[in-house]
Amino acid sequence: MGTAWTAGRRVLISGASIAGPSLAHWLHEYGMTAVVVERHEGIRPGGQTVDLRGAGRTVARRMGVEDAVRAASTGEDGVAFVDARDRVRAAFAADAFGGEGFVAELEILRGELARLLHERTREHTEYVFGDRITALDDRDDEVRVSFAHRPDQSFDLVVAADGIGSTTRALVFGDEARVTPLGLYTAYLTIPRAASDGSWARWHNAPGGRVVALRPDNLGTTRALMSFLCPPRGFERLAVAEQKELLRHVFTGVGWEASRVLGELDAAEEFYFELVGQVRAPRWSSGRVALLGDAGYCASPISGMGTSLALVGAYVLAGELASHAGHRAAFRSYERIMRPYVTQAQHLPPFVPRIAHPRSRAGIAVLNTLLATAAKPALQRVAGHVLSPPPEKIDLPDYPRLRRSPR
Repeated sequence: MGTAWTAGRRVLISGASIAGPSLAHWLHEYGMTAVVVERHEGIRPGGQTVDLRGAGRTVARRMGVEDAVRAASTGEDGVAFVDARDRVRAAFAADAFGGEGFVAELEILRGELARLLHERTREHTEYVFGDRITALDDRDDEVRVSFAHRPDQSFDLVVAADGIGSTTRALVFGDEARVTPLGLYTAYLTIPRAASDGSWARWHNAPGGRVVALRPDNLGTTRALMSFLCPPRGFERLAVAEQKELLRHVFTGVGWEASRVLGELDAAEEFYFELVGQVRAPRWSSGRVALLGDAGYCASPISGMGTSLALVGAYVLAGELASHAGHRAAFRSYERIMRPYVTQAQHLPPFVPRIAHPRSRAGIAVLNTLLATAAKPALQRVAGHVLSPPPEKIDLPDYPRLRRSPR
């Protein structure tokens, strides 16, 4: 570990969300130098709630950030499924299903986790904000990288960790990676806290496969989600103003708190709209370039595994680079270890996401009845096998490190 091969190596990472800074942390553990380039002008604030499950929590503990994540938790007590009059039809506390249910024990805003990881790595990692990779020349002994706003540089390795729509991935792999849409559009935005917002998330189904959800955060605001079933129609490529107008069209008349969310669309600075999908790539490396996190194997927000995949993937990739005499063998081993874990995370039941987005009032009534039954304490153990399967398993290596982190 920390061999002559790894010592002093420079690795360029594209993307400064979760996977990129996590990889920078572990590369530093093994004596390598990371440079992170991010197209935004800084760490992006906001974002929706993400959670740490199973092996993701183990890696956070090995990084020494588990306590910091817990301290920055949203404090969400659980999730309630409500009708148009805000009456609770079913409710699941955060500790339901062993803390691995609809709401996990460790819930944190994506932006808060990214900020935490940046703070933990910025002293030993160079962050280049407001720039992006425009070309890669993968040579025998280095990768020559061109940027949009700075001179070309050479690196020993390049890692694409810039999300489901990774432009870095496209430069090397073209359209080889397949983005599989799941027939669901989702918008996320941050809105002012209201008196009706408590410490529980609230989920409301409306006919037509439409959902409005509100989640409390620890910053004094509320995170709103609006999603609707729809085959891919290119809405994700519309201008933001057009996406907001589309939401007004789709959700007008829904009732409950939908009008409140629609009323905040124009003022919402933190707004994100996506076609929910998964990334399936036949290979995760080519020469001196590798894929990490959503860029290589996005499991979609529906899986609840995106953050854990990013943390675990970064841990394994850095550990394998430090365990092998060359990058090719390390990349092969990284994929061998991670591929089964990713396959588990990407395996969604055939009725997902439709089951959570019934199109008819009768379907909504059936869903609420099933959830209310599953929420009964006597049935939670049985229901957990269906609604909250055990966390995906991985034989997580215990890599020796140059600097021992808390375990």
